Amino acid sequence: MTRKLEGKIAVITGGSAGIGLGTAKRFAEEGAQVFITGRRQSELDKAVAELGRNATPIRADVSDLADIDRIYEIVKAKAGRIDVLFANVGIYELGTFGEITEEHFDRTFNTNVRGLLFTVQKALPLLMAGSSVILTGSIASIKGFPSLSVYNASKAAIRSFARSWIIDLKGRDIRINVLSPGHTQTPGLSVLADEAVRDAMKANVPLGRMGTPDDLAKAAVFLASDDSNYISGIELFVDGGVAQF
Repeated sequence: MTRKLEGKIAVITGGSAGIGLGTAKRFAEEGAQVFITGRRQSELDKAVAELGRNATPIRADVSDLADIDRIYEIVKAKAGRIDVLFANVGIYELGTFGEITEEHFDRTFNTNVRGLLFTVQKALPLLMAGSSVILTGSIASIKGFPSLSVYNASKAAIRSFARSWIIDLKGRDIRINVLSPGHTQTPGLSVLADEAVRDAMKANVPLGRMGTPDDLAKAAVFLASDDSNYISGIELFVDGGVAQF
């Protein structure tokens, strides 16, 4: 049986844990050569031990533009091109309106918006005709959540990027889509929300459970592969239905 990403070169930012790592596993299983980035070398080492020889780790922080340049220097030297770019890095932290600080705003937008923009823009010389760019969004792009207004706004900006970029890149045959998770069990969520909060979140999901990184990874494989070769500019919610009411 032909694997869906056989021979593809994929770059996944934030690929050392959570949704990024789950997607890296699926991409590798489907035949892709995967480059993963992360800020912590220890997490990258553990991820590569799971992924095997088809994975190359790159320690980098996408809020640092020099780090983004270095990512693509390594990819160019080792692979020469990019067929799939999964711009997955994102942070979230609570910030109650009325008490939001400049530091909170800058941290969130420097990573989620500025970092994502330059992650994609700096990849353009390496992106091949027929390539797929996937941006990690969130149900927060269309729903409001208390004490997360800055995060919510950053995800709405990502949704807007996709709509604009598919027009800017018309003629290059590069597809750009947004993959938006709902309540997904990741290490980051465990830090932000205690067990009681996670139980309340799960109870609100029509399908009755939290999502897993692999749920998102399966959807990412679809967006990365030729199965979606006439799909561009969409926001695909993988959320158990929670954003739809």
